[in-house]
Amino acid sequence: MSRKYQFNIHLTSVRCQEVINRRIIRCMENIRLKIGRRIKELRKKCGYTQDKLSEITEIDYKYIQRLEGKTPPALKVDTIERLAKALKVKPAELLEF
Repeated sequence: MSRKYQFNIHLTSVRCQEVINRRIIRCMENIRLKIGRRIKELRKKCGYTQDKLSEITEIDYKYIQRLEGKTPPALKVDTIERLAKALKVKPAELLEF
């Protein structure tokens, strides 16, 4: 096999991996947005403001704003558990969308 052919195979492989990585990132962002919407839905169902949810969970108000916003951060298990408890649902229910 020629070096040029090997190089082209490597470039194709790298490009494929980049496409896959972008799709995974978009998928994760989509999941975060759905979780954020679910948090907002449950928060409103409980009659809480973002400030009240922040107070109950001891999670920073700005973080809750970001969770419900357009670019939500990643969630840790501890955060999911605290939010679920405050929103009176099981952690798994918080992730249902």
